[in-house]
Amino acid sequence: MHYHQYYPIDVVNGLGTRCSLFVSGCEHQCKGCYNQSTWRLDSGHLFTQEMSDRIIADLKDTKVRRRGLSLSGGDPLHPANLVEIYALVTRVRNECPDKDIWCWTGYRLDELTPDQRSIVDLVDVLIDGKYIAEIADPSLVWRGSSNQVIHEFDRSGAWWRQCSQNIGTSQLHALSSSARVSDQPVTRQCGSRS
Repeated sequence: MHYHQYYPIDVVNGLGTRCSLFVSGCEHQCKGCYNQSTWRLDSGHLFTQEMSDRIIADLKDTKVRRRGLSLSGGDPLHPANLVEIYALVTRVRNECPDKDIWCWTGYRLDELTPDQRSIVDLVDVLIDGKYIAEIADPSLVWRGSSNQVIHEFDRSGAWWRQCSQNIGTSQLHALSSSARVSDQPVTRQCGSRS
Protein backbone atom coordinates (compact mmCIF):
# COMPACT_ATOMS: atom_id res chain seq x y z
CA MET A 1 0.00 0.00 0.00
CA HIS A 2 1.06 3.55 -0.63
CA TYR A 3 -0.05 6.66 1.18
CA HIS A 4 -0.10 10.17 -0.13
CA GLN A 5 0.01 12.19 3.07
CA TYR A 6 0.10 11.71 6.82
CA TYR A 7 -0.94 14.48 9.21
CA PRO A 8 0.10 13.75 12.81
CA ILE A 9 -2.14 16.60 14.01
CA ASP A 10 -5.41 17.25 12.17
CA VAL A 11 -8.52 19.09 13.39
CA VAL A 12 -10.48 18.99 10.11
CA ASN A 13 -11.08 15.33 9.25
CA GLY A 14 -13.31 14.13 12.06
CA LEU A 15 -14.18 15.04 15.61
CA GLY A 16 -11.43 16.49 17.79
CA THR A 17 -7.68 16.47 17.28
CA ARG A 18 -6.65 13.41 15.25
CA CYS A 19 -4.02 11.70 13.16
CA SER A 20 -5.04 11.45 9.50
CA LEU A 21 -3.70 9.11 6.84
CA PHE A 22 -4.52 9.70 3.17
CA VAL A 23 -3.89 6.47 1.29
CA SER A 24 -3.24 6.10 -2.43
CA GLY A 25 -5.55 4.35 -4.85
CA CYS A 26 -9.14 5.09 -5.85
CA GLU A 27 -11.32 3.30 -8.41
CA HIS A 28 -14.10 5.89 -8.24
CA GLN A 29 -12.21 8.86 -9.72
CA CYS A 30 -15.09 11.21 -9.02
CA LYS A 31 -15.52 14.28 -11.22
CA GLY A 32 -14.44 17.32 -9.20
CA CYS A 33 -12.49 15.31 -6.61
CA TYR A 34 -10.19 17.57 -4.61
CA ASN A 35 -7.69 14.74 -4.09
CA GLN A 36 -7.06 13.50 -7.64
CA SER A 37 -3.34 13.10 -6.91
CA THR A 38 -4.23 10.11 -4.70
CA TRP A 39 -6.00 8.09 -7.40
CA ARG A 40 -2.99 6.07 -8.58
CA LEU A 41 -2.14 3.10 -6.35
CA ASP A 42 1.59 3.81 -6.60
CA SER A 43 1.45 7.55 -5.90
CA GLY A 44 3.02 8.96 -2.78
CA HIS A 45 5.09 6.91 -0.36
CA LEU A 46 5.29 3.23 0.50
CA PHE A 47 3.42 2.48 3.75
CA THR A 48 6.00 0.83 6.01
CA GLN A 49 6.23 -0.63 9.49
CA GLU A 50 7.94 2.60 10.50
CA MET A 51 4.89 4.63 9.41
CA SER A 52 2.56 2.28 11.28
CA ASP A 53 4.78 2.67 14.37
CA ARG A 54 4.69 6.46 14.01
CA ILE A 55 0.89 6.52 13.86
CA ILE A 56 0.65 4.41 17.02
CA ALA A 57 3.23 6.61 18.79
CA ASP A 58 1.32 9.75 17.77
CA LEU A 59 -1.96 8.29 19.01
CA LYS A 60 -0.29 7.50 22.35
CA ASP A 61 1.37 10.93 22.65
CA THR A 62 0.36 12.59 25.93
CA LYS A 63 1.67 16.06 24.99
CA VAL A 64 -0.78 16.42 22.10
CA ARG A 65 -3.73 14.19 22.88
CA ARG A 66 -5.49 12.80 19.84
CA ARG A 67 -9.04 11.54 19.86
CA GLY A 68 -8.38 9.04 17.09
CA LEU A 69 -7.32 8.12 13.57
CA SER A 70 -8.93 9.27 10.33
CA LEU A 71 -8.47 7.25 7.13
CA SER A 72 -9.10 8.88 3.77
CA GLY A 73 -7.46 9.09 0.41
CA GLY A 74 -7.73 7.83 -2.28
CA ASP A 75 -9.86 5.14 -0.76
CA PRO A 76 -8.86 3.09 2.29
CA LEU A 77 -11.29 0.37 1.17
CA HIS A 78 -9.73 0.02 -2.30
CA PRO A 79 -9.14 -3.73 -2.79
CA ALA A 80 -5.37 -3.22 -3.01
CA ASN A 81 -5.32 -1.43 0.39
CA LEU A 82 -7.36 -3.89 2.43
CA VAL A 83 -4.56 -6.01 3.93
CA GLU A 84 -2.56 -3.04 5.21
CA ILE A 85 -5.61 -1.06 6.38
CA TYR A 86 -6.95 -4.09 8.24
CA ALA A 87 -3.56 -4.57 9.93
CA LEU A 88 -3.43 -0.88 10.89
CA VAL A 89 -6.94 -0.65 12.33
CA THR A 90 -6.45 -3.94 14.20
CA ARG A 91 -3.22 -2.58 15.65
CA VAL A 92 -4.95 0.66 16.71
CA ARG A 93 -7.69 -1.39 18.38
CA ASN A 94 -5.13 -3.52 20.26
CA GLU A 95 -2.68 -0.78 21.25
CA CYS A 96 -4.93 2.30 21.51
CA PRO A 97 -8.37 0.98 22.53
CA ASP A 98 -9.52 4.40 23.76
CA LYS A 99 -9.10 6.00 20.30
CA ASP A 100 -11.83 6.16 17.67
CA ILE A 101 -11.38 5.47 13.96
CA TRP A 102 -13.10 7.35 11.13
CA CYS A 103 -13.01 6.15 7.52
CA TRP A 104 -14.04 7.83 4.27
CA THR A 105 -14.85 5.65 1.25
CA GLY A 106 -16.50 6.01 -2.13
CA TYR A 107 -18.11 2.60 -1.69
CA ARG A 108 -21.57 2.49 -0.13
CA LEU A 109 -22.07 0.48 3.05
CA ASP A 110 -24.61 -1.80 1.35
CA GLU A 111 -22.19 -2.75 -1.45
CA LEU A 112 -19.11 -3.65 0.61
CA THR A 113 -17.35 -6.99 0.14
CA PRO A 114 -16.76 -9.24 3.16
CA ASP A 115 -13.12 -8.09 3.30
CA GLN A 116 -14.16 -4.43 3.29
CA ARG A 117 -16.76 -5.14 5.98
CA SER A 118 -14.09 -6.70 8.20
CA ILE A 119 -12.45 -3.27 8.32
CA VAL A 120 -15.72 -1.39 8.80
CA ASP A 121 -16.46 -3.68 11.75
CA LEU A 122 -13.48 -2.04 13.47
CA VAL A 123 -14.27 1.63 12.75
CA ASP A 124 -16.51 3.96 14.73
CA VAL A 125 -17.60 6.28 11.92
CA LEU A 126 -17.86 5.54 8.20
CA ILE A 127 -18.57 8.28 5.67
CA ASP A 128 -19.62 6.49 2.49
CA GLY A 129 -20.56 7.30 -1.07
CA LYS A 130 -18.90 8.78 -4.10
CA TYR A 131 -18.47 12.52 -4.35
CA ILE A 132 -21.01 13.88 -6.85
CA ALA A 133 -20.09 17.37 -8.02
CA GLU A 134 -23.64 18.16 -9.16
CA ILE A 135 -24.94 17.87 -5.60
CA ALA A 136 -21.87 19.23 -3.82
CA ASP A 137 -22.70 21.24 -0.70
CA PRO A 138 -19.90 23.15 1.06
CA SER A 139 -22.09 23.59 4.14
CA LEU A 140 -21.99 19.85 4.92
CA VAL A 141 -19.76 18.74 7.75
CA TRP A 142 -17.28 15.93 6.89
CA ARG A 143 -18.91 15.33 3.49
CA GLY A 144 -18.60 16.91 0.07
CA SER A 145 -21.94 16.02 -1.50
CA SER A 146 -25.38 15.36 -0.09
CA ASN A 147 -25.52 11.70 -1.17
CA GLN A 148 -22.72 10.80 1.22
CA VAL A 149 -23.86 9.32 4.52
CA ILE A 150 -22.25 9.45 7.95
CA HIS A 151 -22.67 6.06 9.64
CA GLU A 152 -21.95 6.19 13.36
CA PHE A 153 -21.65 2.75 14.93
CA ASP A 154 -22.22 2.04 18.60
CA ARG A 155 -18.97 0.36 19.64
CA SER A 156 -19.48 0.75 23.40
CA GLY A 157 -19.65 -3.02 23.86
CA ALA A 158 -16.78 -3.88 21.51
CA TRP A 159 -13.90 -6.01 22.73
CA TRP A 160 -11.45 -3.08 22.56
CA ARG A 161 -13.76 -0.74 24.51
CA GLN A 162 -14.20 -2.63 27.76
CA CYS A 163 -13.56 0.52 29.82
CA SER A 164 -13.59 3.21 27.12
CA GLN A 165 -16.38 5.55 26.06
CA ASN A 166 -17.75 5.62 22.55
CA ILE A 167 -17.51 8.63 20.27
CA GLY A 168 -20.17 10.66 22.08
CA THR A 169 -23.31 10.90 20.00
CA SER A 170 -24.44 14.21 21.42
CA GLN A 171 -21.11 15.80 20.48
CA LEU A 172 -21.22 14.34 16.98
CA HIS A 173 -24.83 15.38 16.47
CA ALA A 174 -24.21 18.92 17.70
CA LEU A 175 -21.27 19.41 15.34
CA SER A 176 -22.95 17.74 12.39
CA SER A 177 -26.62 18.63 12.64
CA SER A 178 -26.90 18.48 8.86
CA ALA A 179 -25.55 14.92 8.71
CA ARG A 180 -27.68 11.94 7.81
CA VAL A 181 -26.72 8.98 9.95
CA SER A 182 -27.57 5.52 8.72
CA ASP A 183 -30.34 3.55 10.37
CA GLN A 184 -29.23 0.32 8.69
CA PRO A 185 -28.16 -2.34 11.16
CA VAL A 186 -24.81 -3.89 10.38
CA THR A 187 -23.55 -6.64 12.71
CA ARG A 188 -24.18 -4.51 15.80
CA GLN A 189 -26.40 -1.68 16.89
CA CYS A 190 -26.13 1.43 14.75
CA GLY A 191 -27.13 4.95 15.85
CA SER A 192 -29.84 6.78 13.95
CA ARG A 193 -30.77 10.43 13.60
CA SER A 194 -31.97 12.55 10.73
